[in-house]
Amino acid sequence: MTRGNPCQLPGMLPNYDPNDSEAGMKILEDLTENVEQIQQRVLEEIITRNARTDYLKGFLDGQFDKQVFKKTVPVVNYEDIKPYIERIANGDSSNIISAEPIIELLTSSGTSGGQPKMMPSTAEDLHRKTFFYNLLVPVMTKYVDGLDEGKAMYLLFVKPETKTPSGLMARPVLTSYYKSNNFKNRPFNRFNVYTSPDETILCSDSKQSMYCQLLCGLVQRQEVLRVGAVFASAFLRAIKFLEHNWKELCSNTRTGHVSDWITDPGCRKVVSLVLNKPRPELADLIEHECNSKSWEGIIKKLWPRTKYIEVIVTGSMAQYVSTLEYYSGGIPLVSTMYASSECYFGINFKPLSKPWDVSYTLIPNMAYFEFLPVKKKNEDGAQYVQCNGVCKENCMEKETEKEDVETVELVDVKLGQYYELVVTTFTGLYRYRVGDILMVTGFHNKAPQFRFVHRRNVVLSIDTDKTSEEDLLKAVTKAKVIVESLGILLIEYTSYADTSSIPGHYVLFWELTSKGNNHLPVLDPKIMEQCCSTVEESLDSVYRRCRRKDNSIGPLEIRVVQHGTFDALMDFCVSQGSSVNQYKTPRCIKSGEAINILDSRVVARFFSQKAPFWEPV
Repeated sequence: MTRGNPCQLPGMLPNYDPNDSEAGMKILEDLTENVEQIQQRVLEEIITRNARTDYLKGFLDGQFDKQVFKKTVPVVNYEDIKPYIERIANGDSSNIISAEPIIELLTSSGTSGGQPKMMPSTAEDLHRKTFFYNLLVPVMTKYVDGLDEGKAMYLLFVKPETKTPSGLMARPVLTSYYKSNNFKNRPFNRFNVYTSPDETILCSDSKQSMYCQLLCGLVQRQEVLRVGAVFASAFLRAIKFLEHNWKELCSNTRTGHVSDWITDPGCRKVVSLVLNKPRPELADLIEHECNSKSWEGIIKKLWPRTKYIEVIVTGSMAQYVSTLEYYSGGIPLVSTMYASSECYFGINFKPLSKPWDVSYTLIPNMAYFEFLPVKKKNEDGAQYVQCNGVCKENCMEKETEKEDVETVELVDVKLGQYYELVVTTFTGLYRYRVGDILMVTGFHNKAPQFRFVHRRNVVLSIDTDKTSEEDLLKAVTKAKVIVESLGILLIEYTSYADTSSIPGHYVLFWELTSKGNNHLPVLDPKIMEQCCSTVEESLDSVYRRCRRKDNSIGPLEIRVVQHGTFDALMDFCVSQGSSVNQYKTPRCIKSGEAINILDSRVVARFFSQKAPFWEPV
C-alpha cells in the first residue's frame, strides 16, 4: 500500500512482521491517509462477495452499485436480522447472509428477548482481528520505550460457551479469539510476551485461572512491564482476589508448591514450571507489601517496573477510574482499542491520554462505516442539558429512529457532532445499528477520531451487563407484585450502579406505602429479599451470568426510602435546570448529589440472598 494510491485490496489484510514497529506505523499512516478509497473498496468487496446471498439479493436484484446498496438496503436493528441468525443456528446454510462459511456465532453482551445477541463470524474474521491486534503494538511502542524488554501481566479469561442445534459454537468474542489457532499458534512477538501461560488463560474454571495467572505474575514480577485486563472491572476483581488470597499465594511462592485445590492438569503443569523452586525472599517481599494497612499504590509496589495499566476505561467502565488510580500508584491508565462482537472498530492513537480524553481512530479496512446523526435535545444549538439534572450522559440526545434519515459516511462526519455507529461487515451484517453513540473529536490524517459517549438505551452496567430502562421496568414490575399482595404499594423507584466496592452491584431506591394510608409499612426482611431475587431473576442472561458464573456483579440491593424522598429528588433536579412541567423520575441516576439525597433518607436495606438461575442457551 502506498500513500495516496493504495494497492492493497481492503478485503485482503497487509502482511507485516509485528516485531517491525516502523512497518506497522507505515500501514497505519496509509490506512488513515486513504480513508475514502479504502472505504469504497471495502463496500465494493462486501457487495461483490455477498450480493447473491438470500438477504442482499432481495434488495439489490443483481446490482452491485454502492448507491443502489444505500438506497435499497435498510438500516436495521438486531430484531430485523435475528430470524436469519436463528436459521443459521438451527442448521440453515451460511449463504443466506454470507458467501463465506460462518464458523461460529459470537454472543454479544447486549441482549434480545433476554438472551445474548448472536453475531456471525468467519475464519477470515479471525485473521482480521489478528491484524488489528498487531497494529496496537507500533502505537504503544511509539509512546512507551522498552516494551520488548519484559513481559505483560495481562489477566485474560474465557467465558462459558455452548453449541447451537446446527453444531456451531456460540461464545463471547474474546473466548472465540483465545481458543482460536490465531491466538494459540501465534508467531512470536517480542512486544507481547505474557506472564500467563496459555493453559491458565484457557482454563474454564475462573477461580483456578485467576489464581494461577496471579501466581505466575507475582513470580515474574521483576519482568513485568505492563499489567491489565480487557475491562477495568475485571482488573479490579483481580486486585480484590489478590487481597483475599495473597497469604496462600505467598505460601506457594515460599514453598515452590502449587496449592492442592488447583486441579486443572494444564494449570498445575505450567504453573509448576513457572514456580519451579522455593522463593522465600520473594514471598517475604509480597507479604510485606500485601500486609500493609493501605493498599494504595499496591500495583506499583508489587510490579515496580510497570509502565502502564491496559484496561478499557471508556463508556460504563469510566466509573472505575478513581478506584484504579487509588491502586495504581500513579501508573497511566491506557485504553488501546474500541471493539465489539460485531466488529473491531478503532485504535487509540494517543494511548497516554487521560481516560476522559480517550478517542479512537476508526480503521477503514475493518468494515464499511456509516453514521446516523444524533440530535441534541435543545434544538437551539446550545450545549446539551442535563436530563432531569441527574442523567446527562444517557439522556442528552434525541435518538434517530426514522428510517428515512440519511446516513453519513466516515469521511463526511463533522467535528463536534454526535452519531450512532452503523456497520456493514465482511461477516454478514449489512447497515447494522451497533447502538453506540459517538462524538467526533478530531482527525488523524483523513480518518475521524471518536469519543465513545454511551450505549444507546443502557441505564445500568457493572461489567459486561447492559440493562435498559425497559429491562429494569419489567423486572421491578414483577417484584412489586409480591409487595402488592401484602397491601403495600410501590410509589416510585430509581436505580444506580454502586461501584464503591468490588464487585459492584445494582441498587434500587423504593418508596413504599401501605394501601389506604400514607404510612411506611412494616417490612418483612424475607419478603424484601424475595423482591431482590425476583428482580435479579427477571434481568437478562448476561446479567445473570455475571452474577452466578463470573461473580463479577454483587447481590442486588433494595434501599427503602422515607416518604417525600422522590419529591426532594424532583426539587433537586429542578434546581439543576429541569422543567417542572416536563419532569419525570429518572430510572437511573449518576449524579453524586442526587444519590446523597436518596441515601440520606434510607430507612431499610435488603439484599438478594441467592444468585439467579443461569445456564448457557
